[in-house]
Amino acid sequence: MLGYTTIGSNDLDKSVKFYDSLLALVNGKQIMALDRIKFYGTDAGGAMLAICKPHNESEAQCGNGNMVAIPGGSPEGADALYAKAIELGATDEGEPGQRMPFFYGGYVRDLDGNKLCFFHMTPA
Repeated sequence: MLGYTTIGSNDLDKSVKFYDSLLALVNGKQIMALDRIKFYGTDAGGAMLAICKPHNESEAQCGNGNMVAIPGGSPEGADALYAKAIELGATDEGEPGQRMPFFYGGYVRDLDGNKLCFFHMTPA
């Protein structure tokens, strides 16, 4: 259902270092790269996350209400992603924890202020 999500960056080199290291925890890697945009995924043809310099060459800005959610595979996996993101310079937006009976998640803002959620869902 989801092809890819794109988020903007004002410092693509810093963002690439951040996402290369962070997404390695969930077997993510760059699978396509052009000068102004890098696509991350786990395999060709699957859903991807892209980071880019905006095409209109204006400053990248975070969308109010926009968020990228990355599955951790388990609560421990969500914790590991959250901890790694903080280690890489992300800012806390809500420590990992049980939010609903079926949803465990933690929230950060990346180096450009984009909101990320690291989560695990269990059957209700």
